[in-house]
Amino acid sequence: MSIQESIGKLKSRAVGLLLDDEAFTITLILLVGIVAFGLGRGSVEQASGVLPAAAVTGTVEQLPAESPPSASSSILYIASKSGAKYHLPWCGGAKQIKEENKIYFNSKAEAEAAGYTPAANCKGI
Repeated sequence: MSIQESIGKLKSRAVGLLLDDEAFTITLILLVGIVAFGLGRGSVEQASGVLPAAAVTGTVEQLPAESPPSASSSILYIASKSGAKYHLPWCGGAKQIKEENKIYFNSKAEAEAAGYTPAANCKGI
């Protein structure tokens, strides 16, 4: 048997496997699973890069409780003047608070001392 004949037989077997419904379905499911896992992992890595520098370094500038953030500060918690919950800056609840109603805190203890409780839908608190 020559090399040409061996290659021809291998090609016909590979094409036959691809045309087989069961093998094609299994291969397609595996490929979709791998792609979905990669996309999910990438989105988690991207979301984890959103943490403020203060959360990583452990340093926080002291700000008065109601002063808005400056470009050089990192606020860790935000609450509404009319609400009862505090949030992390990237949580949906914090994004919905109007700027004029926001209160800023540097720590959980500071927010809780002011009478606020953690928001249940804000992961990481």
